[in-house]
Amino acid sequence: MKKPLLILTFAALSACNSFTSSKTPKPSQENISKDLVFHNLFSAENNPDISCYRIPALVTAPNGDLIAAIDERVPSCADLRGSGNINIVQRRSADNGKTWTTKETVIDFPEGRSASDPSMIVDEQTGEVFLFYNYMDLDKEKDVYYLHVMKSSDNGKTWTSPKDITAQISKEEWHNDFKFITSGRGIQTSEGRLLHTLVRLKEGVYLFASDDHGDTWFLIDSPVTPADESKVIQLSNGDYMINSRVNTGEGHRYVHISEDKGKTWNTKTEEILVDPGNNASILRYTSVEDGDDKNRLLFSNSNDAKARKNLTVRISYDEGETWSEGKTIYTGGAAYSSMTILENGEIGVFFEKDDYKENSFTSFSLEWLTNGEDSINKE
Repeated sequence: MKKPLLILTFAALSACNSFTSSKTPKPSQENISKDLVFHNLFSAENNPDISCYRIPALVTAPNGDLIAAIDERVPSCADLRGSGNINIVQRRSADNGKTWTTKETVIDFPEGRSASDPSMIVDEQTGEVFLFYNYMDLDKEKDVYYLHVMKSSDNGKTWTSPKDITAQISKEEWHNDFKFITSGRGIQTSEGRLLHTLVRLKEGVYLFASDDHGDTWFLIDSPVTPADESKVIQLSNGDYMINSRVNTGEGHRYVHISEDKGKTWNTKTEEILVDPGNNASILRYTSVEDGDDKNRLLFSNSNDAKARKNLTVRISYDEGETWSEGKTIYTGGAAYSSMTILENGEIGVFFEKDDYKENSFTSFSLEWLTNGEDSINKE
């Protein structure tokens, strides 16, 4: 079996091939996991020096290692505009998430300057991993966002110094705007383009990209709306699809599709993807074009119209036209999530658990997800 194609990107899923348009999720007891193992990777519960850990990001490095990055929020659990001491930290696993390194600091600015909202893109062609974050100097330019990237050539063991790409992927007139790179992950398209999402909250979501393996970046100046934190994937026909959190109070996601590499967009509601207004994760699990038996997309989020709870993963076999009912990963408090495909073919999820008290990792097979109704063709 060819290793499933990795694609970025923030729920969990009740299995099977039955599809539903019900807007009220009702996870049955048999669909709630009894056998998943949860690894609490980051917690401030017994650490008086840290207020909380938030905003998980998870990728599989080219050598198969897992990289789990997150905000370390020191004086308070406030977001970037409200805290002068947020660091980016990580843990890594070389055995598909069974064991993890101790906490490692990726970036730690002096007091008054903060880094927040990690996200990553894996360049499968060069073997490099890019880590993005949003930066603010609260002492000198409070409420002014800068956009940074770092790079690792050794599967996340070490990172380059930060590079400010604000001028490349935003405009001078946006200097004082509420803008930020979406946390979680971006993707590499089949053509090799690196692709990610930038939120400009009052105007919607933009794509930004690199066609030279991260040497330079550029903005695709065609925003989609309504949209807040969003994830992008590439469909099997080459189209781009953005799956968006919205703040409209409607209780579901929105989807935007472009047939011309992001120049123009068609927008639709996605009522089956019930959502309280939260950052989610979407990625490609398998691709017929890459030699797999089926096209499979995965989606994880808080499967509730009002509250951040009931983490669910869904599967689609028709490029997001329809989705399974989903299998519940965790019924309790569950906020942001980030998925990846492990080297052994399992699906990994890293998510905020129980009102940010824990940030947990778990993994499961396609067979588990679909209650045995689907498995990878191993011919």
